[in-house]
Amino acid sequence: MFWSKGWSEFLIKLLHLQKQNPFILLKRSNRGFGVTEKTLAQKIRNTFSDSSVQAIHEPKFDSSELEGVKECIETGWVSTAGKFVNSFEEKLAYYVKADNCVAVVNGTSALHLALLAANVAAGDEVLLPSLTFVATANAAVYCGAVPHFVEVSEQTLCVDVKKLRNYLRESFYLKEEGLVNKLSGARVTALIVVHVLGFAPYMPELVALAKEFRLKLIEDASESLGTFVDQKHTGTFGDFGTFSFNGNKIITCGGGGAVVTNDSGAAATIKHLSTTAKMPHSWEFYHDQVGYNYRMPNLNAALGCSQLDRLTHKLEQKKRLHKLYVEMFSDDEELHVFEAPSFCESNYWLNGVRLRGLDKSRVLENCAELKIGARPFWIPLHTLPAFKNAPRMDMSATEALYNSTVLLPSSPQLLKRES
Repeated sequence: MFWSKGWSEFLIKLLHLQKQNPFILLKRSNRGFGVTEKTLAQKIRNTFSDSSVQAIHEPKFDSSELEGVKECIETGWVSTAGKFVNSFEEKLAYYVKADNCVAVVNGTSALHLALLAANVAAGDEVLLPSLTFVATANAAVYCGAVPHFVEVSEQTLCVDVKKLRNYLRESFYLKEEGLVNKLSGARVTALIVVHVLGFAPYMPELVALAKEFRLKLIEDASESLGTFVDQKHTGTFGDFGTFSFNGNKIITCGGGGAVVTNDSGAAATIKHLSTTAKMPHSWEFYHDQVGYNYRMPNLNAALGCSQLDRLTHKLEQKKRLHKLYVEMFSDDEELHVFEAPSFCESNYWLNGVRLRGLDKSRVLENCAELKIGARPFWIPLHTLPAFKNAPRMDMSATEALYNSTVLLPSSPQLLKRES
């Protein structure tokens, strides 16, 4: 008989459990039926009820930025000289606890200058992840170097130090001039660690690895302003750290970047190169080498100074937004919101979800239909035409992350819309 004594006892126990926890049936239902590509997008739209387009990361300005920009316009100091450029460099250096800071026009130029200061030369190889924005590899090519792609960790999203150490021991050897690739015979001069989405690997291990293999260590901290490892700011562990202040970053100058370093001599070289290598003179234009017109304009720096003043508040909002996403998807076994490891205090620049059994393209299509500016990771660089023949490690983790990750709207001001 269907309505057995055992079935009755089961229902009684279930009702008793529900009385203790009224959400138990809902949770069982979520796990039984699961979130779909469509309900995932709808859940995000319902949480942030504003019907406008939810961009992946929008800038936010107020009257303080207007005051600085107005002063630049009224005084005529709008180009690469002026008090705001120096002030921005001082403020940023103070915040990250670096001895020197050079402000430039964008994060790409910052990487280029850092590589030049690290003595990366034509024909050298530069170790860097494939899971990054294309600028990281482009900067190496600007120096005439060859990007050599290394694997990332599926937990930190950043360079996998254990895999990299094993790879270097197996495929490279050290000689007087430095690390050499056994296969290509090329010198390997630098390692770029990218702090993806505002996360970070355990940097003391990367510092030790760079020392062991005599590599210059450059941190691409374009996405990690406000991220700390063991209470030390990202970008200050290596020989050089680079930042970006593009319109989609946690603070913006409209366009801008910076290089930080504790090497005063290298900082002077970077600043010299960023100002077309022009020697100081009251009227003569004498350039002692090939330089670059990379200096940040005063107008952009004025924006940056005001943005830096509100960085702490922005970081608080970012952490609250990340917590909201974690809670939003806590009962969905098909989703995992990326969280920082215990040693890392992340700025949570962008919030990402790892999909389990859901189709990434369909998720993105449903988000687009609801005006949600979700996006995928960058296409892994080793698959792009310009880099398909570049040397590389096994890229299984990189490709798995690309195939199963969706990045969600992460503007701090989303919290105001939600409230």
